[in-house]
Amino acid sequence: MATMDRPAIPSRRQFLASSLALAAPDVAPYLTPHKYGKLVLGPDPSPDAFDHRSVDCPFVFRHKGEFYMTYIGWDGTGYQTGLAASRDLVTWRRLGCILRRDPANPITRYNIAMNWILRDTRLRSKGELKKVRGRYLGVFHAYPNAGYEEGPALIGLCWSTDLLHWEIGDIILRPEDGADWERGGLYKPCLVEEQGTYYLFYNAKSRNLPKSEGGGWREQTGVVTSTDLKTWKRYESNPIVRNGPACSPDQRFASDPCVVTDGKRWLLFYFGLDAKGKARDLLALGDDPYHFTKSDQILIDVGPPGTVDSTYAHKPSVIVHQGDLYHYYCAVSGKYPNEVRGISVARSRPWT
Repeated sequence: MATMDRPAIPSRRQFLASSLALAAPDVAPYLTPHKYGKLVLGPDPSPDAFDHRSVDCPFVFRHKGEFYMTYIGWDGTGYQTGLAASRDLVTWRRLGCILRRDPANPITRYNIAMNWILRDTRLRSKGELKKVRGRYLGVFHAYPNAGYEEGPALIGLCWSTDLLHWEIGDIILRPEDGADWERGGLYKPCLVEEQGTYYLFYNAKSRNLPKSEGGGWREQTGVVTSTDLKTWKRYESNPIVRNGPACSPDQRFASDPCVVTDGKRWLLFYFGLDAKGKARDLLALGDDPYHFTKSDQILIDVGPPGTVDSTYAHKPSVIVHQGDLYHYYCAVSGKYPNEVRGISVARSRPWT
């Protein structure tokens, strides 16, 4: 179970620094303006498939000379986790559901969404997985009830020797153990290991706010750390990526962290939701895993009417191949409950 430190009050200098936008040259190496324009993985047309309603939350990595993607499938009851493979980062073939709900397990009886497997943190590496004590280590979140994200989710570990069969491990974060900003439930976990310390980045939501404060809930991103994968410590100044001011692209949500390093720089890709309901991918940069400065540039914007991402363009996953940066994201068109939700990609070099 995680322990919680007393929140620290940031200094005036820290507060001002966190609100300043980065200059465009700092962001230029991470821009991917060239959208593929199609879904590279969409809902399975089979009515019995675990992902026949929607496909969501990509996580891309390299393994034994091939590219792989874990993703979340929705069948109308809850989330389950799938795996796909590719040789060219565009054509993906399904390998099946690798984490299914378990009616006998009170944690995963309706949902189990694995969002990350421990991998090489360096952006310009091949993106290969790292083993811990001879096994692959994943992190998941699970909602307690049937339905679309019903109830306050928690975060746990899972283990595998072959990427196809997974053993559920410890539950490491529960919303009731956290501060007010995360009491409504926990979302996507992102696990990074650096010099013997594990950093678990995650977004969480508040309880519903009163109408006087805009109603609904807010999502922000925090971090916890561990050296043994047993005891986890919440960072005393969480959340590390907070909601922006009025009219900002992350006024309501600052969510779904994807954290990598580039030299000494830490990159936290995430998506923001503004007051108008527009979700788009953003970037914050830092010199360490605790202090990030937001860029004012939108990395992946929603497309015009009729495109695959005309409603949302969010939930990032990035990988570099042959010098090109590929930015995968969940592309949504239409409106719920008739929306089309799948995975698309943009990259730094034009498509030819």
